[in-house]
Amino acid sequence: MTLVRRSYGYSKMEKEDPEEVNHRRAQFLIYKVMEKADSRRKPSFLRVRICRLRVKIGRKLKRLRKSITAAKVGVYRQVLSQLKAWKRLLGGGETLVTLPHLLT
Repeated sequence: MTLVRRSYGYSKMEKEDPEEVNHRRAQFLIYKVMEKADSRRKPSFLRVRICRLRVKIGRKLKRLRKSITAAKVGVYRQVLSQLKAWKRLLGGGETLVTLPHLLT
């Protein structure tokens, strides 16, 4: 058995011009973008309505949270003012406590 060396059918290519390579790559990318744009379909009417509804609900929830926090702050201030008033009535307004001197 003898080994027969066959010459391959491929011939060595000369180096391509870099401008030509960039041009071919750009054409390919343009083709891909155009293909993707063709495959996209117009968003359905129902999907658009659902998206708008979600935005509307989100805004209402945000307003509700703000109003709740504002109400909490208002109630907190009222309670504090009432406590101060009761303190003045019951304690006679004297809230200072004298501490013994430690250094004497």
